[in-house]
Amino acid sequence: MKKIEHLGIAVKNLEEANKLYSQLLNEEPYKEEGVESEGVLTSFFRAGESKIELLAATNPESPIAKFIDKKGEGIHHIAFAVDDIEKEIEELKAKGFTVLNENPKKGADNKRVAFLHPKSSHGVLVELCEEIKN
Repeated sequence: MKKIEHLGIAVKNLEEANKLYSQLLNEEPYKEEGVESEGVLTSFFRAGESKIELLAATNPESPIAKFIDKKGEGIHHIAFAVDDIEKEIEELKAKGFTVLNENPKKGADNKRVAFLHPKSSHGVLVELCEEIKN
């Protein structure tokens, strides 16, 4: 894993959260994007070499809606940049981590993503992110 790519923060209202983080970081989000397969709207801010991803549910059955119902708004996941996501998945499985999706899927911000189950990483949902090369 090369670096922390971003921190994902679950929010109830993306518009309100965008205003707050725009004030906090003194800049506007550089991208807003929906990920229909996950039932989520995302908004990205730069924070030095890393990013902040705000996530708001688009329907009550989405993973973000369920997370907020259970735990409230707050940090949802930590994402790490990787060069070869398939190789990273295999190495982590060999080390005993539980991978939630062994086949990477298209995520937001031009990334292929996979997640590790929080039970295998001390309660933290870990996302692996590989830049999609055009």
